[in-house]
Amino acid sequence: MNIWILAKREMKLGFRNPWSYSFLVLFFLFSLALLLILSDGGLHLQGYTHSTGMMINFILYLLPLMTLLLGSFSLTSEKEDGTWRLLSTYPLSSFSFLLGKFIGLCAVLLAILCAGFGLFGIMGALLNLTVSLQQFQIFIFFSIAVMLMYLGLAMLIGTLAKNRWQALTVCVGIWFLTVLAWPTLLIGMLQLLPYPAIQPVLGLLTLLNPAELVRIVTVIKIGGGSVFGPEYYRFVEWAQGSYGTIIATLYGCLWLIGLTGLASRLWERGRHHD
Repeated sequence: MNIWILAKREMKLGFRNPWSYSFLVLFFLFSLALLLILSDGGLHLQGYTHSTGMMINFILYLLPLMTLLLGSFSLTSEKEDGTWRLLSTYPLSSFSFLLGKFIGLCAVLLAILCAGFGLFGIMGALLNLTVSLQQFQIFIFFSIAVMLMYLGLAMLIGTLAKNRWQALTVCVGIWFLTVLAWPTLLIGMLQLLPYPAIQPVLGLLTLLNPAELVRIVTVIKIGGGSVFGPEYYRFVEWAQGSYGTIIATLYGCLWLIGLTGLASRLWERGRHHD
């Protein structure tokens, strides 16, 4: 059984999963609500504006949670339904199994994103709210980056969790910590540090939060780096540099390889214990 067969199987399971269509409907409804709100004052998405910030925050509220739940449930359901016991009788390595799941889940999530943004574009055209192709590309690349980094986390959560309930608890906790509670926790933590330590600690913590990292890099790339203040001066400097995009892409690849590799080792260990 090769990786491509596993990926196709995951795509079939994903497109039959009612959760996928629930998230698609939710994505469309949020997009529609946002369009209606923005239609009062006109849709100004050139550069970093209030409208751009609302779109980025909207994607961050929904996409990480959607990715974490679909990814981790896909792995825990294999354990609960007993299908992993059957698959493990084939000459199939844990790494190939997880890589096949990862590719299949990527395809399903990309389909949801494309459908959601497609409906967003159609509704925008019907309401005479035009979005430039460049801005559309920024939102799509931003969404794909967030999706890939959280999918790496989802693979690790799905490996560690014994069932869907455990996965649900951990996923909601990580989503709450990295998306909702992050600014408050960050301010409270940094206030306890001496001033010279603030910038290094802030940089390290930002690297550990995929939502914050992708958000900051995206906002800097569209010209809104000044909104972050002097504490993010180093981030703005390297993100605007010639190699900023390359460094961010390499970091994202290392993040994925590290989490998927760790999940593979843990899955293999659990396989031998079974």
